[in-house]
This record gives sequence, structure tokens and C-alpha cells, in this order.
Amino acid sequence: MSLDVSPALLEKAERGEVDEREFVDCVRISLPYAWELVSSLVAQLKVDGTDFADNQVPPPSEQARGQLLRAMASDAIRGALQRHFGVRLAFQNCHRVAVFTPSEDTVEHYNRFTSVRAQLLNQSETLRDC
Repeated sequence: MSLDVSPALLEKAERGEVDEREFVDCVRISLPYAWELVSSLVAQLKVDGTDFADNQVPPPSEQARGQLLRAMASDAIRGALQRHFGVRLAFQNCHRVAVFTPSEDTVEHYNRFTSVRAQLLNQSETLRDC
């Protein structure tokens, strides 16, 4: 299961009344490693004053890796994180998450990061089974 959904939130979803803030809070609680990683990258963007920040450190455990994979693989979770933090997310391999400021100035950098070439160049024997 990807998220720990409270009975109250599940009931709201069954009725069709889901507030995205509640969903984002559910993600924050359910996937703390993924949440902290994205949060820290967004903070790095602000501190550095750049339009791009990425993580190149593998998760510390398989549990953390699983959280990150669930967050990045779900369109709903990933989209909610992007809207909440006001960034565009990109993902390579099993841990390289990048955040981009959503502007025309970052489109080329984002396209390079998500290209087939970049994916091939980001391969490593240590990441074969991640």
C-alpha cells in the first residue's frame, strides 16, 4: 500500500469530497523520506537562488527507497507534491530526484535532465538492482 489513509479521508474519497491539502498531508505522513527529500531540495533551490537542485545520494534503506519510488511513480502523488511546493519534479534511476522552478527558463534544463541520453549517462553498476 502506498499511503496510510485515515478512515475519515477514505470516507471523504468515497463521497468524492477530497481536499488536496488533506491528501498532501497524508503523503507527508505516509512517505516521510520522500517528503523530506523533496522538501530539502526545494529549500536548497531557495537558499542557492538557482532554478535546479537534485539529489544524487541513494536512500539509506530499502524502506526509504520504496517511499521515494511510490511518490515518484504515482501521478497523483507527484502532481500534488509539485503543486504544493510550486516546482516541477523529475526522476532518474531509483533515487535521483530533481526539482526545477516552473519557468520558461528551466524548460531546456528539464528536457536535458529527462532525456534518453541523460538517463543512459546516469547508469551505474551500483544502481543495477535498485
